[in-house]
Amino acid sequence: MVFFKALKILQHLHGVRAIHEDIKMVKLTTHTPELLGIPSGVWPELGGAQSSGEGVVIGLIDTGINPFHSSFNYPRTPFIIGNNASANSSKFKGKCETGDNFPPMACNGKIAGAQYFARAAIAAGDFNATRDYASPYDADGHGSHTASTAAGNYRTPVFVNGYNYGFASGMAPGARVAVYKALYSFGGYMSDVVAAVDQAVEDGVDILSLSIGPSSVPQGPSAFLNVLEMELLFATKAGVLVVQAAGNGGPSSSSILSFSPWITSIAASNTDRKYNNSIELGDGQTFSGTGLSPPTIGPLHFPIAAAADVCERNSTYVSIESCQHPEPFIPHLARGKLIICTYTFDFEFESASIATVANTIQRIGAAGFVITMDPDLGSEQVRGTTITLQVPGIVLSNMQSSSALWEYYNARTIRDRHGSAVAFTATGRILDGRHAIYTGQGPIVASYSSRGPDVNNALLQTADVLKPNIMAPGSSIWAAWSPNSEGNPYITGQEFALVSGTSMAAPHIAGVAALIKNKHPDWSPAAITSAMMTTADVTDHSGAPIFAQRTNKLTTGTPFDYGSGSVNPTRAMDPGLVFDTEFKRYIQFLCAVPGVDDESVRRAVGIGCPTLKQRWCSDLNTPSVTVSNLVGSRKVIRTVTNVANESERYRVVVREPAGVTVTVSPEIFTISPNVSRHLKVMLEAREARNGYSFGEMVLEGDKKHVVRVPLAVYATTAL
Repeated sequence: MVFFKALKILQHLHGVRAIHEDIKMVKLTTHTPELLGIPSGVWPELGGAQSSGEGVVIGLIDTGINPFHSSFNYPRTPFIIGNNASANSSKFKGKCETGDNFPPMACNGKIAGAQYFARAAIAAGDFNATRDYASPYDADGHGSHTASTAAGNYRTPVFVNGYNYGFASGMAPGARVAVYKALYSFGGYMSDVVAAVDQAVEDGVDILSLSIGPSSVPQGPSAFLNVLEMELLFATKAGVLVVQAAGNGGPSSSSILSFSPWITSIAASNTDRKYNNSIELGDGQTFSGTGLSPPTIGPLHFPIAAAADVCERNSTYVSIESCQHPEPFIPHLARGKLIICTYTFDFEFESASIATVANTIQRIGAAGFVITMDPDLGSEQVRGTTITLQVPGIVLSNMQSSSALWEYYNARTIRDRHGSAVAFTATGRILDGRHAIYTGQGPIVASYSSRGPDVNNALLQTADVLKPNIMAPGSSIWAAWSPNSEGNPYITGQEFALVSGTSMAAPHIAGVAALIKNKHPDWSPAAITSAMMTTADVTDHSGAPIFAQRTNKLTTGTPFDYGSGSVNPTRAMDPGLVFDTEFKRYIQFLCAVPGVDDESVRRAVGIGCPTLKQRWCSDLNTPSVTVSNLVGSRKVIRTVTNVANESERYRVVVREPAGVTVTVSPEIFTISPNVSRHLKVMLEAREARNGYSFGEMVLEGDKKHVVRVPLAVYATTAL
């Protein structure tokens, strides 16, 4: 009752526009510059790797940063002004907030500013100053990882467990990072994130990267009116490009957690780098698996023993086959052997882990371990295979390999009449699993990457907005970490981590955006996003359509999997045409959202709907066309602006979505530099369909520019 009285009083206070429930926020977690063609196609154009992104400040809302990491060392004086950069670097006014493990020298120029936000977390009782650090210091690792992916120093050696995995570079090594810590190992709160965004915009960052999002679609008349979406709209109005991870809810449809058209929402792809390991048996058989581990010593073969055969029979520990506890093992039987452990349901529910297996093996003095699959689970995408191991280990995620190993073991293990193993004659050795191989395949949409279509509200009514917008590498990304990580105890003590998620994809795009901003400092956020979207790749390295991982299968991808495609930084630097827009057009978009009235917009934005309203959300000038309910026909207008240095003649080529006729006028046009041109796109439903169909509108220029616009249409009623 007291709560409702307080709410009523607050609603009528002067200066209070709206009251929102504070909700929990979640985190969405070397080779990729080369994979994206940046070292040869972009860095030379900007004066080399170390100056690429110079003068651009990337703000990161995350878990903070580890300022002692080599990815953020900065030998030069703060804010050296590079070419085209003075307008950007001079406007940043952020501060360096010192505190626990974050001395004044932490803001060394590479780290341009750092602050932390925890008022809501403290009020909720979740914040622990000893564990979480009352400073911008990263006690989790996630924030350091995203910051170094976007703008980490060029060619930082990646040493883990004494082994050099290569060199890591951020996308924009010359850019600065401004850190706004609003997330912790337990997550965070919307109000702390909003406060961080507000501060970042006031400080004057150029790009804002959020590898975070709500845990579900927000309640209310529209997801677009959520308090965070509104805060990010005003960031865009201030000239800040907002990049956000799409979410890790894939491959389910409409699992997207980044909603609004003023936000660039990022899908994640697998890379072509693989870490494979092998076990060689005494009879010559070899099985492939995964495991970032050192090999067993020399060319020797070691005896193999199943965990159950070298443990106490009357052990009180449940499921000794999963090797989670050293206590049940009989030391003299287990020592010096390769132990067979089993990947059970406990691993799927995270009550067991591969890291704990490795710890057990180390403590009992075994030579290494082999994890086989539980027949009840079958072949699975195994959790935790990207952790770096200090002991030899391999995971046989293939059921056939697991069964073959057990056949070999059982045939060569001598047992007494009670079934106890008395002689272990099966032998094997584990090879080195730390060497990467590059397949040249892909990109492929990662299974976890959240999918479209976008939604208007918590009822999951679909929206006339393409989400995600674009795709970048997100799987098995090497980047900086915090050695005393509270967020992932299995990487504690490491300076680098190999992590996956759309959290890892988003800073790739933030870094690419910094490179574009470096070259084109006057471009708006919408223009930069347009440049990346219209030049993205929709085919893989072999020229075939991009595929998407779904549950236990691969299918041909669609714009609801990868947006406009996989980012191509080289082409994005010179897109030819851009689709630009401005703040008032976003207001018109909000006023066209079904179920949103003038008062809802006024309460959220502070201004009401204009007299001249757009009829459809699809009228917003985006580099895509999405129609969630095509009844008969619809006219869509798009405006293109020539950002090249010369006039160019374009020809329009259309690949129609199934069941929809698309006509574009003019079909051929010539456009001069800095001139805008309207294109009228007519969509006519030839037949009603039971789902979305996809196509594209391609503008082919005679100066080699190719501008690709995805079409996603749900025709519900034919003409």
